[in-house]
Amino acid sequence: MVVRLDPQLLEILCCPSPDHAPLAIGTPDDAEADALTCTECGRIYPVSDGIPVLLLDDLPAHDGDPADR
Repeated sequence: MVVRLDPQLLEILCCPSPDHAPLAIGTPDDAEADALTCTECGRIYPVSDGIPVLLLDDLPAHDGDPADR
């Protein structure tokens, strides 16, 4: 299912990591996934019931190389 967010909201949302980079809808493997992906670090944040879950503590361990995921 494709994430549907108000374009203005998507414009102001950013990755909570120190990079604070913009987020893109979907994942690198699935553009229609219920997730947002950081355009800088590659972290993938789930979207649950239309609400982005931008909590670093709830993510799997991050090795810093988005190509490895």
